[in-house]
Amino acid sequence: MKNKIFQGIRRRWMINSLSGSLMIVVVSLAAFSVAISNYYYTATRVALESRARQTSGFFDRYYNSSYESYYTSAYRWAAEFKDRDKIELQFINAYGRLEITTAGPSTGLEAQTPDVQDALGTAQLVSWVGEDPLSGERVMSVSAPLLFSGTQVIGVMRYITSLRLVDTQIIQLMGIALLVGLVFVVFVSVSNLVFIRGILRPVQEINEAVKHIAEGRYGTRIDKAYDDEIGELVDNINHMSSEISTAERMKSDFMSSVSHELRTPLTALNGWGETLLTSDFNDPTELKKGVSIMLKETVRLTKMVEDLLDFTRMEGGRLNVSLSELNLQAELEEVVFMYMDSLRRDGIRLTLDAPGNIPPVMGDRARLKQVFLNVLDNAVKHGGDGKVIHVVLRAEGDRVIVEVTDHGPGIPPEELPHVKYKFYKGTSKARGSGIGLAVSDEIIRLHDGVLELTSEVGQGTTVHISLPARPAPPMREEPADAQD
Repeated sequence: MKNKIFQGIRRRWMINSLSGSLMIVVVSLAAFSVAISNYYYTATRVALESRARQTSGFFDRYYNSSYESYYTSAYRWAAEFKDRDKIELQFINAYGRLEITTAGPSTGLEAQTPDVQDALGTAQLVSWVGEDPLSGERVMSVSAPLLFSGTQVIGVMRYITSLRLVDTQIIQLMGIALLVGLVFVVFVSVSNLVFIRGILRPVQEINEAVKHIAEGRYGTRIDKAYDDEIGELVDNINHMSSEISTAERMKSDFMSSVSHELRTPLTALNGWGETLLTSDFNDPTELKKGVSIMLKETVRLTKMVEDLLDFTRMEGGRLNVSLSELNLQAELEEVVFMYMDSLRRDGIRLTLDAPGNIPPVMGDRARLKQVFLNVLDNAVKHGGDGKVIHVVLRAEGDRVIVEVTDHGPGIPPEELPHVKYKFYKGTSKARGSGIGLAVSDEIIRLHDGVLELTSEVGQGTTVHISLPARPAPPMREEPADAQD
């Protein structure tokens, strides 16, 4: 399977990367072929036209006084022509028949190429490229009209050159260009193979690590060898593996903690239930004590079930709040006073500092009470050794602030960023499921508020809750008395 994936990735990579390179090479070769062909053909045509124009002009000025003079001069000019090994010179009469040529005894034949007829008919210089009817090879010819008295066409001077050397030169240059293109494609292929090999090796390592994580070996780490996107992916996977490992550990701790938390009240309920059924109580005080314990443990169970239900709703995105205007000071005072007596019996003093004139907030009464109870419960469980818990309510600008401070052992700095995570309990040995603070943080967030913690080891912990105050309605101006 691994080899198949490797081959598939390499094949797709090579196809995608080489298709662009091959297209560039093909387009470049086509453009180069057109350009080099135009260059050589144009250069050859311009050279022949220039020579034909100069020679025909010379004939028109000096040798065309009569037909005899023209014929004698043409014969002598052909006999003295020095470039006969490269260019064929022809003189054609006004009827299109070949009279003189430097290529041998071909006189008397009729010129069949269109450039001759065009030059005779238009008295203009005409060029032509095609297959020579006599030799069968590709040639380029330039036909220049010979004029008598500047107007009458008495013949054509024609230069012909074979394109075999030109085509050979073009083919050689195209071959060199093709070779360069092939070298470029090979270079791109090799470089891509080296590159994809460097990509696939860490990808295979990542794939193996992900398989291990999927099999349940959480905490598996990959050695980081690159400081690029691959390295960033390795960091993310290592972080994910670490987070999953932490979450699994916290989940296991949570299950163990919940099991223990459930067992304790259930044991108490079961024990006192059996006692009440099997014993004949004559002491009302002892009976009241047993019922009181059962009620207390029932309250604990109820709170745990509610926390679990809220946590389930939070995980499913179904934890909702119903907002309405409320007096936060009144709600907080009710919770504090309800808690105060029970804490006093445990030797813990709970104080409230609320100066009054606190603006109302938009909130869910039941949910905010739940948050205050959770925070106070955490302060008692984790900081009750300090014997004092301070609650402060104040207004700051457009925010209403609630602070709950205990004077317990505090939270270690390395644990503080994680205390709002679900299931997290840190090194604390206090009872609890580890989800109350996570649910409280979500409830405050749904109120557009912020829940934060600050702590110093040995000094205690403070929970800061910040909620937006409801803006005061604008003042209505009384209308002025009407003037008589």
